[in-house]
Amino acid sequence: MTLTVAQIDVETDRLVGEWLPLSEVAERLRLSIGRAKQLLKDKKLVGARRGGGEPHIPAVFIADGDVLKGLPGTLTVLSDAGYGDVEAIRWLFTPDPSLPGSPIDAVLAGRHTEVKRRAQALGF
Repeated sequence: MTLTVAQIDVETDRLVGEWLPLSEVAERLRLSIGRAKQLLKDKKLVGARRGGGEPHIPAVFIADGDVLKGLPGTLTVLSDAGYGDVEAIRWLFTPDPSLPGSPIDAVLAGRHTEVKRRAQALGF
């Protein structure tokens, strides 16, 4: 099974801001590049292509040498709701006045259960 990563659009690229190439993600997580690619295949992380070359991951997805707590479960729920990688990234970074902030801001604040509930509702 080969790893396919969607091309990022300008708006999502702007929403995210800081990206890390997969090789740097692997380094920060102290993993081989193969294991980092497996995280993408397993939907523990999502990324996109920015121009040519390797996939890039939103930098905020990596915190203190690990994948951001609550992120893998949220990504699974979004995938189950039919969201592709770029759509999931866009949803996570789009401001939501009812939170306040964006879903990724809520995950960073430790409110990943609330974000997962909202993501589950997207599937209905």
